[in-house]
Amino acid sequence: MKVVILAGGLGSRLKPFTDVIPKPLLPVGEKSLLELQFDLLKSHGFTEVFLALGHKSEYVESFLGDGDRYGIKIHYSIEEMRLGTAGPLSLLRDELHEPFLVMNGDILTKANFSEIMETANRYADSPLTVVTKFITTPFRFGNIITDGVYIKEVEEKPDLKFEIVAGMYVMKPEIFEYIPNNEYFGMDQLIRDLLEAKAPVTRHLLKEYWVDIGVVEDYEQARQIYEEHFKDSGEN
Repeated sequence: MKVVILAGGLGSRLKPFTDVIPKPLLPVGEKSLLELQFDLLKSHGFTEVFLALGHKSEYVESFLGDGDRYGIKIHYSIEEMRLGTAGPLSLLRDELHEPFLVMNGDILTKANFSEIMETANRYADSPLTVVTKFITTPFRFGNIITDGVYIKEVEEKPDLKFEIVAGMYVMKPEIFEYIPNNEYFGMDQLIRDLLEAKAPVTRHLLKEYWVDIGVVEDYEQARQIYEEHFKDSGEN
């Protein structure tokens, strides 16, 4: 099976760490973020990885090589201009002829990729399956419940629950009908275009551990939880 890892971002919100090291190669425990992804993907039968790169691509290539030491085959796809989160896939349309996984290169997760692929394959008419995750975030203010001018109840800083896009997708080859060639194009726009065209978009709700390492606080959290969730798990 094949996976495309989107790893070309600038990592601006993770400065100063990313001034020298590309975000996907930041160390988490004993390995880099990408290496932890490789281990988990391999355990679920993925043998070919297409790395969509831009920023510091030479650094990533020299560090990872051809993937032989990870037991996988790594291909590199380099964007010459910024293509967004879905645009880089247009450079790989001739390489992907069966359902394939797409994931962001800044995700630390214990996702069951076998189950995700099964969900996608169950709905043959859907060109896209979006992996989602429920997250709970505290609200900064107390919530007031009123009846006219009278306050009836005060709910102190309630937690808000959202179902968010988890940065992982399963796509079928027909998805390329909706992705323009070599243009800046985002995943959010791709989903909107599919919905507007009445194409079925399915979702797989992720229950396993997941964190998006977007800012310094997330990176610090990932390093703290490494011992609990990843070390000596057989996938690192």
